[in-house]
Amino acid sequence: MKNILIKVKIIVLLSLVAGSCTDLDEEVFGRLSPDNYYQTEEEALSSVVGVYQSLSRVVDVGDAWRIAEFGTDEFFVPGRTSGGWFDEHNMEIMRHQVTPQNSAVSRAWGWYIFPTIGRANAVMQSLSDSPNAENLGSLIAETRALRAYAYFYAMDFWGNVPIFTEARVDPNNLPTTNSRAEVFDFVVSEMLAAAEELPSVNEVNSAEYYPRFTKEAIYAALATIYLNAEVYTGTPRWSEAVDMADKVINSGAYALEGKVGDVFLATNEENSQEIISSFSIDPTVNAGNNQFILYTQHALDKEKYGLPFTPANGYSTGPIALNRYEEQDERRELIAYGPQYYLNGAPLKDASGEQLVLVPIQDMTAAEDNEGYKVLKYSPVGVSWAGFNADNDFVLMRYADVLLIKAEALFRTGDVGTALTLVNQVRERSNASPLSTLTIADIEDERARELLWEGHRRRDMIRFGSYYTDTFGIKTGITEEWRNIYPIPTEQIVSNPNLKQNPNY
Repeated sequence: MKNILIKVKIIVLLSLVAGSCTDLDEEVFGRLSPDNYYQTEEEALSSVVGVYQSLSRVVDVGDAWRIAEFGTDEFFVPGRTSGGWFDEHNMEIMRHQVTPQNSAVSRAWGWYIFPTIGRANAVMQSLSDSPNAENLGSLIAETRALRAYAYFYAMDFWGNVPIFTEARVDPNNLPTTNSRAEVFDFVVSEMLAAAEELPSVNEVNSAEYYPRFTKEAIYAALATIYLNAEVYTGTPRWSEAVDMADKVINSGAYALEGKVGDVFLATNEENSQEIISSFSIDPTVNAGNNQFILYTQHALDKEKYGLPFTPANGYSTGPIALNRYEEQDERRELIAYGPQYYLNGAPLKDASGEQLVLVPIQDMTAAEDNEGYKVLKYSPVGVSWAGFNADNDFVLMRYADVLLIKAEALFRTGDVGTALTLVNQVRERSNASPLSTLTIADIEDERARELLWEGHRRRDMIRFGSYYTDTFGIKTGITEEWRNIYPIPTEQIVSNPNLKQNPNY
């Protein structure tokens, strides 16, 4: 059953949520006067829900998620000879040759990340100005954490971005660029402050409170941020990553599900042991939508799964991702490759009677319809469909990631034995052979196996260095280190000349 967030969305979200921004020079302010609104927590929650919904777009199939996966060895979108999908700006990212005019990067900034920040600023202002503000501390903390999360993505993608916390922008005093290290400090301090005010997962009724942020959700986010601190600031923070991971682990509230795929089922909101933070989705009442199946699967999967639409055959992976898994590793089953079958085992055939056989991509700019393996990240089984929209909740962070974060941070500080135990704990769940020794390359590979298409791979490849040295797809050469952040979109610099372009772009 969907939680209170869905109910609030249905009743008040479209009419009551505070405004958002799409450009740094756009005025942003709440549409409601704090003098006559936020008299109750439910009224205040209606606006906070809007910020959750905005942040959820960083893990849906749009540009914010795509630019976290494009340019890696696990995600490709080839142009098709049958028409569709070719996009030179996508090819730029896959080649590691992004320019400031790249439309996907521009949309991620202007449609996803900074609108979330603008909306959070407006809601925080309205909450703080409410006559009931003294009773809204937890909701203010939630909004602060949501804004910090959006700034984490901004820092990760663009590095040097403005820190702006006001509800409206003065067109005569536009924001200026802060360094990546400054943004890092801001994100960490905001998340730590928010965590102080938020309840622990052990202090709430999970069925009623889900999927709102708890202390543990913020600790898990901080574990990720500290894990990448050396990339962001030049200074490693491994011990802090371990500390934050331990706060989640020691809560005793989480465990690995029986199978990885269980986390991504349409019923994944129902008392999952593994989900730490997620976004509630219910397209049947216009409360978000999940379109992974639409964008990923082959057209014939309409027949395989009895879908009410024809999938678009876009997102793909290939042999590099597949071959990381041992044959008996259950996670391998989530990649569709080779001859395809109905769920009852009968060959999946097209209208001419030919069985569908998925093969590696031969030509990234002109691929045949059967080229490219498919990742069944979110299962279509048991879905309540609204057109081509599924109701699987989006997963932001889960327990397996926290275990692997702790393992990596411990390995890097010399505790190889404990790190090995943690990695094997994750492997055991999926019937992968236990490792007897552990290298840093093993940890990178295990994260790639476990977290396939969950938006971590680009960040991981940068941290491990493979982003620069490995070749895959249409990336054929060495990547310069300055390309570990994207350029500030040209249209943003035109709108706000105070912004400073990232080096070498």
